[in-house]
Amino acid sequence: MSPDPAAPRPDLRRVAIWRSAMLLGSETFIRGQGDALTRWTPTYVGATRITSALSRPDDVIAFPDGPAGRREFLGLRLGGTSPRLRAVLARIRPDLVHAHFGGDGWLISRTAQQLGVPLIVTVHGHDVTRQPQSPGLHGLRYRRNLRAVFGRAALVIAVSEMIRDRAEACGADPARIRVHHTGVPVPATPPVLPKRWDIAFVGRFVAKKGVDDLLTAVSRITAPKPRVVLIGDGPLLREMRAMAERLGVDATFVGSQPPDSVQRHLAESRILAAPSKTAPDGDTEGLPTTILEAAALGLPVVATRHSGIPEAVLDGRTGLLSPEADPRALAASLVRLIGDAGLRRRLGSHGRDHVIAHFDLDTQTRRLEALYDEAIAEHPAPTARH
Repeated sequence: MSPDPAAPRPDLRRVAIWRSAMLLGSETFIRGQGDALTRWTPTYVGATRITSALSRPDDVIAFPDGPAGRREFLGLRLGGTSPRLRAVLARIRPDLVHAHFGGDGWLISRTAQQLGVPLIVTVHGHDVTRQPQSPGLHGLRYRRNLRAVFGRAALVIAVSEMIRDRAEACGADPARIRVHHTGVPVPATPPVLPKRWDIAFVGRFVAKKGVDDLLTAVSRITAPKPRVVLIGDGPLLREMRAMAERLGVDATFVGSQPPDSVQRHLAESRILAAPSKTAPDGDTEGLPTTILEAAALGLPVVATRHSGIPEAVLDGRTGLLSPEADPRALAASLVRLIGDAGLRRRLGSHGRDHVIAHFDLDTQTRRLEALYDEAIAEHPAPTARH
């Protein structure tokens, strides 16, 4: 019988990739990054299972659904340790734990420490922007927990320079922080499809994504009226639907879509809009992966000067940038690109080149594996196999 190509290879080191909710449909970057590893074998570990397009039957779920599992998970969230999680992680025998988001890093950091397994935690955005600013006891507890996980982590990965600065402000040791851009697949030849949409938006419908600014901006464009496709789900979806109808925007909301459908919608669009901004509660982006995915297809991007976005969108070279929360300026950028096919082609081509040079998934994953090697160089895990 031939070996199962999906089975873990015993000659490779093993990383436990931890996300407490395994796995939200919007978090393709976690799955894509782990699946691209070549020198390390990933095992995806979660506290609870989320039903989504990214969920897999072989994900290791620590806490079973039901009253007992919920009680044990509550104990982990309150105390930062769990006998069940420790048993699960000990059974996996990872050489390294890679946790995504600071709060989730805290949930597993003590268990990794108890087992002598080094920890890397990636901070993405709200975990070092909005959440540390939470008022009262909740904010105090979160800040304390964040400092604890930073103290236990061998390395802290920040997805952009701005997020690096915020992690340092939250207590991370500058010597342990590494900026690492999450990579995206870059097709050898971008698909060429008939254009159904002038503008595409991809993301969760939350305040920091700036969908309200996009709809306001598009409503200012009347000759001709742009066709907009909005991909995603979230708490503001119903409100944004009503806003689009009220403003008379030609908008099609298609809900959350699997990755192949998102790629098709992008290929059928002329422009990606990413009007991110700082939300009223302080929530900010890291560096939206959808910008990189669109640029990899040769799609020009209209975005804002927000967080790590200028590291991916070079104004006037790979896309157009405008100030945050400025629908008038956003509309001007959209009008400029919609009316100039040559500029769209030029910015899209340069954007694709920029992604190939700095955000290619294979290249970035090799760099991530080098960070894994660095994390265990002076801390070989006692669970390592021989």
